[in-house]
Amino acid sequence: MAMLTHDQIWAALDRLAARSGLSPSGLAKSAGLDPTTFNKSKRVTNDGRERWPSTESVAKSLAATNTTVDTFVQLIHDTARSMSTVPLLGFAEAGAGGYFDDGGFPVGKGWEEVPSPTVTDEHAYALEISGDSMKPAYRDGDVIVVSPGAPIRKGDRVVVKTTNGEVMVKELRRRTQKVIELASLNPSHRERILDARDVEWIARIIWASQ
Repeated sequence: MAMLTHDQIWAALDRLAARSGLSPSGLAKSAGLDPTTFNKSKRVTNDGRERWPSTESVAKSLAATNTTVDTFVQLIHDTARSMSTVPLLGFAEAGAGGYFDDGGFPVGKGWEEVPSPTVTDEHAYALEISGDSMKPAYRDGDVIVVSPGAPIRKGDRVVVKTTNGEVMVKELRRRTQKVIELASLNPSHRERILDARDVEWIARIIWASQ
């Protein structure tokens, strides 16, 4: 029997979260733990030693997601053939500088990692929705996977970042050389028509945890 590795246990927790449509912090919250319990930064000590999740935090996570120990053991075994992971960022942080390059590709530090379904775009990343402004399409805590390399067509759901740092999730109505017309996912929010020069980047949403 091969020894359990630190990475396998953490990856199994990440997959447990993903199976329930949660981010690692969402899983911790639903288990009644501090939301940062499963963050990447908590997986090593300040002096660089690997830190294991506590038995209590694993037990609470299994209870919160109605998962048996047998299933969790299976998740640990499966991590060798694991899903690919993508970087995850909270939606509130997406407007801040330093997380994206000019083309909308994820860069810099501060990203977590979450398992994702099969994604062919190596630059894909995930955003954790915060707040209710995107209801009923996306709820607070939903995770969306965004592909900056995917072609965008009319009717696609997209993430748009403006040159003044505003980040929004909309449906693409029309795109010309000069303007981008966007429909709101929430019926109580009006449409937006943006000058193409004011849009830093636009990227298609290819998956959502729901």
